[in-house]
This record gives sequence, structure tokens and C-alpha cells, in this order.
Amino acid sequence: MSFNHFDNKGQAIMVDVSAKQPSLRTAVARSTVQMQPATLKMVVDGALSKGDVLGVARLAGIAAAKKTPDLIPLSHPLAIHAVGIEFNWQLETGTLQVEATVRAFERTGVEMEAMVAASLAALTVYDMCKGQDKGIVIGETLLLFKEGGKSGTYQREAAV
Repeated sequence: MSFNHFDNKGQAIMVDVSAKQPSLRTAVARSTVQMQPATLKMVVDGALSKGDVLGVARLAGIAAAKKTPDLIPLSHPLAIHAVGIEFNWQLETGTLQVEATVRAFERTGVEMEAMVAASLAALTVYDMCKGQDKGIVIGETLLLFKEGGKSGTYQREAAV
């Protein structure tokens, strides 16, 4: 039996992935947070009154990846095997990049889990820093890399 993406009334349904073969799936996503350079220096130095911003944001991103099916309608619950959250920054410009890597041996990809993880880690940075810097902007969230499954490997061009 095969399922469409819609029921007989045109309503969206969850895509049937039961016939797909599990494979190792990996996705890397990035969110960018722009703030005052002085605020970012405080974040990196652990000097904000709310504590370890990057540590809390890392935990939030990991938890978010695991909660993706609760947040994104029609996404599949997955047995996630690894989530990593890394931070890169440029103090002189006040730019913080959050990169989330998610890995699972599953029937469907982990792109949404990586994007949710990067996004929520960025939102956590905002939340913990908003008392210091009201002008923080969360910028692009994008998929950098994915591999596994029938569609194979995707690598975003380096210019981004």
C-alpha cells in the first residue's frame, strides 16, 4: 500500500517512510546571531550575569533537536544518535555562528533536527543576552550539509 501526501479531502498527512531502508543520515545547519562586539566578548568570556551563555545554548540546541517532531508538524520522530552544537565567532564584528550537527541511522533525513537545533540555540543566546543588548538580530538559518538516503549528499557552496 502506498500513501499520498494528502488524504481524500486534500489535507496533508505524514509521508509514509516505512518502505525506505534505514541509512546513516547526517545534517549540519547554521544560524547567525549578530550583536554588539562588547556583548559577544562578554559571552565568550563568560562574563554575563546570566552565566554560561554558550553552555546553556548548547544544551538547548541538543534538547531542541530531540523535540523536533513536537514542533514541526508532520515530521517523523527519529532515534537521534548524536547532536553536536559548535560556536564560531568574530569579536570585531559581533558575529556568532551556531552550527548544529545531527546524526541518526534512520529512514528519513535529519535536516529539520539540525535546523531546529541551530535556531533554538541562537534563540537561547538572544534570551540570555537581551538584558545587555536589545539590538541583537538572529539572521540566516540554513542547511550547510546533508548526507545519507536516496538523494545522497548536499554541500552548500562555500560563499555563504
